[in-house]
Amino acid sequence: MMRIPVFVSCPTQLSPAQEASRKVIEGLLDELHLEWRALGRTDYPDEYPLREVWVIARHCSGGVILGFEQCLATSGVWKRGTPEERKFGSKAPAAFPTPWNQLEAGILFGLQLPLLIFREPSITGGVFDAGVTDVFIHRMPAPAMPSKDLKALKAVFLKWHGKVSQYYYAG
Repeated sequence: MMRIPVFVSCPTQLSPAQEASRKVIEGLLDELHLEWRALGRTDYPDEYPLREVWVIARHCSGGVILGFEQCLATSGVWKRGTPEERKFGSKAPAAFPTPWNQLEAGILFGLQLPLLIFREPSITGGVFDAGVTDVFIHRMPAPAMPSKDLKALKAVFLKWHGKVSQYYYAG
């Protein structure tokens, strides 16, 4: 059976717990006969990685953004030197996804592909902020989740899959 290509923005290096969550997403994509395409996982750039993302994404019919924590800052200052300056520290650290999530989401949005966005609880900012796009931001799935939660997650994927299929067959 032919697989519909979808671009997945996901870091290549993940903790074991993050990798388990990634596999849940990969399994659901596989069940729906969707092909995971990603820079650094399925495709490798010749020269310019950002251009290569655009080239790959142009041949996809949907996009998935996986906001996994890649950097944890235990001290710092947000908006330094402005009236909104605030410090963060070890009691309330700041977590950041890969910057590629933001770049790739922008490209996918610009191509008007149906998007599905997941984030770990600590990840905020940019595409992971509610109301930035018309896309609902979902919590990253747990590797072992109750059957009712898995059923709800599958429903989210099915709704998105309908949009991906429509894009693919219209195009």
